[in-house]
Amino acid sequence: MKKIGFIGCGNMGEAMLSGALNYGFVKKEDVIVYTKSIENLERLNKKYNVVMAKDSKDVAENARINVLAVKPDIYSEVIEEIKDKISKDSIVIAIAPNFSINVIKSMFDKDVKVARAMPNTPAMIGCGITGICFSDNMTIEERKEILKFFTSFGEVIEVKEDLMKAVGSVSGSSPAFIYMLIEAMSDGAVLLGIPRKDAYRFAAKAVEGAAKMVLETGKHPGELKDAVCSPGGTSIEGIIKLEEKGFRSGIIEAMLKSAEKFYSMEEKEEKKYMKIE
Repeated sequence: MKKIGFIGCGNMGEAMLSGALNYGFVKKEDVIVYTKSIENLERLNKKYNVVMAKDSKDVAENARINVLAVKPDIYSEVIEEIKDKISKDSIVIAIAPNFSINVIKSMFDKDVKVARAMPNTPAMIGCGITGICFSDNMTIEERKEILKFFTSFGEVIEVKEDLMKAVGSVSGSSPAFIYMLIEAMSDGAVLLGIPRKDAYRFAAKAVEGAAKMVLETGKHPGELKDAVCSPGGTSIEGIIKLEEKGFRSGIIEAMLKSAEKFYSMEEKEEKKYMKIE
């Protein structure tokens, strides 16, 4: 029996696989992987030297922890394929935003152990953050093991399941908002005469540094912002313009819209699989 198996292994799946191996959560011989792309499967085998499965059922039958790293639109198809191979000791990690723990259990048609997780794309560089919740039938030891897995490619915070839509907004979708910020800052820098390549680096490093200041100093973001804004200086002029343009409210509204979509997707699946009217 392998320790962990991946069904699907695209960008996010590979980020998780790479982290688990590099962090020492698991040895390569204790990993089994399946993806429909033979080319990708062979590449993963060559790069990580993990066991290649012949299909998704092979993974479920031979791995204790099963990571469902496929696209949400084929979750039901994959679960239908593997549900008879998932034992009472198996753990299923679901990373699709659509499906609640109850829906996942309903799809398996059994009281399967489920860890519902929301990782984000910076996991690809070992700098992700994951929100996670667990089904009630998982032991404390099993939960600790899964938390350790997620710390192999970033940080992890356990939350109540009804907060997962907020997690999806504040960490899942928000990298896209930050990329837009970096792009806009870079455009402004180019307008002011800085070469495009340098502009991207100036902007990205400023965002990286500001984020580290919040994390490492423990200071309130407002306090750190105030420290940059000298009386009558350049930064406060920019702050005034951002406030005038609705910068804060724009970000908050984007997060609320993202969370609203998350909820509607989840509600749709609940109506479908839980027969909720």
